[in-house]
Amino acid sequence: MVDFETAMTILENKARRKILEMLVREPHYPLQLSQHLEISQQAVMKHLKVLEEAGFVESEQVKSDKGGPPKKIFSVKQSFSLRLDLGPDLFRSDHRKLPPGGPVRLSSKLPSGAVDIAEKIGGRRKVSLSEAAHLLTQLNETLEQLDAQRDALIALHQQVMSRVSNTVEENFIEYEERNLVHTLLERPQRPLDLDAWSETLRLEVPRAEEIINEVRERMMYEIAESDGRVLISSKNHPLPWWAALGSED
Repeated sequence: MVDFETAMTILENKARRKILEMLVREPHYPLQLSQHLEISQQAVMKHLKVLEEAGFVESEQVKSDKGGPPKKIFSVKQSFSLRLDLGPDLFRSDHRKLPPGGPVRLSSKLPSGAVDIAEKIGGRRKVSLSEAAHLLTQLNETLEQLDAQRDALIALHQQVMSRVSNTVEENFIEYEERNLVHTLLERPQRPLDLDAWSETLRLEVPRAEEIINEVRERMMYEIAESDGRVLISSKNHPLPWWAALGSED
């Protein structure tokens, strides 16, 4: 699966998005895509090459009905979701692979309102148009509800980050320190990628390690002090800073 940056670069092109929109409905030949999208077949082939090299689409040779040479037909095989949230004190980007498997396998991951739908179509290869329209309407409504809940959660996340920004500015004078604290707070329990962070700020690794150690120690001390906790660890096995968070009793 391609990374977020690569996916965004590929999908920024409107023609590629249109091609994918057509291919998810059914496989198409390049000539079909050219005719429907009203762009040259040469341009279509260039876009298909980019999409295929990135793993967005796959092609196969199909025999011609008229006895001519076989032709390539393209279809979408990869399934993923791109998410980008942006605002003051908010930047979250995510590239998630959709879970594999049929309806039965998905049941354990579905919200309660969608489990019945999975059970209805489990083991079946076809559904009627009327039934599909009804089930898809239900799923779309559920997705809207979940999206609304996610929007509220993201907005609440933004509010927390907004309120902690003043604390960060008061307690950390150096820009590099503040940048690190925000990086740690965005995903508190995810290990920090030292190389990526130091490269972003163009810091030598020794200096980056020094800043990280200083900031972690201060954050752990502040969290432990405010929560009335005592943290003990050997020097050879230092605790990650978020160990100070503990759990609510």
